[in-house]
Order: sequence, then structure tokens, then C-alpha cells
Amino acid sequence: VQLVESGGGLVQAGGSLRLSCTASGTTFSINTMGWYRQALGKQRELVAVLTSPNGTPNYGDSVKGRFTISRDNAKITTYLQMNRLKPEDTAVYFCYIMGFDFVRQYDYWGQGTQVTVSS
Repeated sequence: VQLVESGGGLVQAGGSLRLSCTASGTTFSINTMGWYRQALGKQRELVAVLTSPNGTPNYGDSVKGRFTISRDNAKITTYLQMNRLKPEDTAVYFCYIMGFDFVRQYDYWGQGTQVTVSS
């Protein structure tokens, strides 16, 4: 299984970025797709996750109202639209998927993409 992330970069405070993550090689049904982040010296935290097929998004408190998660099941891709970015949003953002088959649960992480917000 591969998770390919893109869209990170450097942006000024108040700006926007859009992250995307595409999964390939999956042999199981994907239940959850989403994003976590880890800032330097801090623990990994939830940004946003979305449960198939039309579940309600779950957002971390610090991003509610500013970030929007979506997914394209046909493309096995999830997107994270990040608006009104703040310097405290600076972190490595990791894509995450969770799924099942008849035998077990599967969890996979992307390699991470850096988001840096300058003040």
C-alpha cells in the first residue's frame, strides 16, 4: 500500500493550502481517510478524518471552521483544504487510512508533507 501526499509548502499567515493524498495498492475496503499532524517537539494530533461512505467529518478543535476534509472514493483520494492558516499550523501533515477485510483491520500512514506558515 502506498499513500502519496502532495500540496505542502510555505505560506504566509492568513493564506491557504490544499493537501491531497492518494492511496494505491489497497486490497481491502477503506473505512477512514484523514489527516494528522506533528509539530516539532509535540505529539501527533488529529487534524481531520472522514469515514466512508458519507460519514460526518471529525476535526481537531484547533482547525474547526478553517479546514475542510473531503474524499473522492473513486480516486481513493482525500483532500484537506486549509484556510486562514496560522503560524501554529506549522507541522508535518500525515495522511492516514484505515480499512478492513474479513480477516483484520489495516492502518497505513503517508510519509508526511511539511506545511510552514510564516507570520
